[in-house]
Amino acid sequence: MLDSMEFAIFLVAVALVFDFINGFHDSSNSISTIVSTRVLSPRHAVLWAAFFNFVAAFFIGTAVAHTIGQGIIHKDIIDNGLIFAALGGAIIWNLITWYFGLPSSSSHALIGGLIGAGIAKGGISTLVWSGITKTTVFIVLSPAIGLVLGYTFMVISLNLNSKSTMARSDNLYRKLQFVSSAIYSLGHGMNDAQKTIGIIAIILYSKGLIDSSFNIPYWIIIMCYSVIALGTMFGGWRIVKTMGTKITKLRPMGGFSAEAAAACAIIGSSLAGIPVSTTHTIAGAIVGVGSTKRLSAVRWGVAGHIVWAWVLTIPISALLSAIIYLALKYFCV
Repeated sequence: MLDSMEFAIFLVAVALVFDFINGFHDSSNSISTIVSTRVLSPRHAVLWAAFFNFVAAFFIGTAVAHTIGQGIIHKDIIDNGLIFAALGGAIIWNLITWYFGLPSSSSHALIGGLIGAGIAKGGISTLVWSGITKTTVFIVLSPAIGLVLGYTFMVISLNLNSKSTMARSDNLYRKLQFVSSAIYSLGHGMNDAQKTIGIIAIILYSKGLIDSSFNIPYWIIIMCYSVIALGTMFGGWRIVKTMGTKITKLRPMGGFSAEAAAACAIIGSSLAGIPVSTTHTIAGAIVGVGSTKRLSAVRWGVAGHIVWAWVLTIPISALLSAIIYLALKYFCV
């Protein structure tokens, strides 16, 4: 049953469910700043973000998908049961964190799922340490880069507008936020949709439908970008308030600076084939923007809860996936 083509088709559907939940869960990252600064209503913001999530399909290749497909666990040990367990662990963790309003990383949940299921099947030797190291290093680097760039963009904006009135600055940056939000949503689509593309590529490879070079059919790319855009359109509303107002209060200048900073970091990582967390990056950028006022302007208690969610994502999703894989093997033998 697990090795059948029918189950492989079912797995593709499960991967698309993860893709939808990824967009649903992470839409808050794309819209929280532009909603909290009241540049767009939530309804219009999700449509804006979803459109640019999809358009990203035409701007970049599949470097991140190749990292997911070949750079976390050895592709030769992959089977349908392993993929199902990896997706199951990632989906469960995403839903848990969405329910509690915690902006965790869908990317790291998926990576944790692959690691947990891989170890459950073949032990530590199944892991590709070079890809895992690159990814885990950016667990720390992506929010740090977002923080530094957010702080820098905000300082530059403040200096450029030092002689302007608050009303004039707000009016200018309300317009600029349309641009920064669009570019951030492009970056989100570029990085996150490719993770599902990588998973579907693994499924097709395991059934001999694509070769080891992972030349991914274009219909898969369009399908995954469409589904993540649809998920974004439905929106993960529980997380919007945490990202948009609980970390620090944002005005249009701060919203623009945070979005522009996160977009630079995410697009750069996507071009390098590194599956980073868009959640981590935008949260770091928001903290960087808040820090330009004073350190007390950042609600460090809220930030600390978010960090704990980040720290726990990979190990918990790995544990969930390992349990699912072992249960699947036990009941399907």
